[in-house]
Amino acid sequence: MNRIKKLSPLTETTFYILVSLLEPLHGYGIMQKVIKLSKDRIHLGPGTLYGALSNLVDTSLIIPREPKEPNSRRKIYIITELGKELIEFEVNRLEEMANNGKTLLRKKGV
Repeated sequence: MNRIKKLSPLTETTFYILVSLLEPLHGYGIMQKVIKLSKDRIHLGPGTLYGALSNLVDTSLIIPREPKEPNSRRKIYIITELGKELIEFEVNRLEEMANNGKTLLRKKGV
């Protein structure tokens, strides 16, 4: 749990990359899924995406898998158990924040 807390909070971009990897994907697939999940709000450039993927690999939140096709250059990324735990932690943290905000806004009559 301490390691999870040290990795939190995630940026919105990192959060969307991790949740998009709940199914194995290659870089372009991640870019497209993030666009869809964010309702076209977040568009990742290749530099941003591959920098983030490198950091996520370094922190053991995802692992790269070599392509099955011999001539393919597309690396597939897979989320680790630690990555899944971090997503769950972040979802709970964000829900708590949203619920507290809603409660306080209702008390103020907003």
